[in-house]
Amino acid sequence: MPAEFILIPGRTSKQGTSLNEGKYTDNYQTEINTLQMNPDDMDRLSIAEGDVVRVWNSFGSVDVPVKSGKAELPIGVLFISYGDKSCRLMGGETHGSGMPDSKGLDVLLEKVES
Repeated sequence: MPAEFILIPGRTSKQGTSLNEGKYTDNYQTEINTLQMNPDDMDRLSIAEGDVVRVWNSFGSVDVPVKSGKAELPIGVLFISYGDKSCRLMGGETHGSGMPDSKGLDVLLEKVES
């Protein structure tokens, strides 16, 4: 059964430093294509580091590997760096700002069985 979460895309310092190496390097691609979860949420859903999960909302769906987030990542909140995967979950409405809504996205999550 899917679990409800709030997704917060954003930039990380590792994303910024690996950008200097190029967007197609392994470091950059790993950073923008990995979802971070609270360790308690991972335990509750029997998800281990490296497992692949499907995250979706009314705008799109992505399959991404998971890693344990930092201790300050609250229960019920997911984080992913800005990139192709995060953009697939954002709508096109910019409210005149040029940037689509990208914070506090309501999403569903389930483990992808291999």
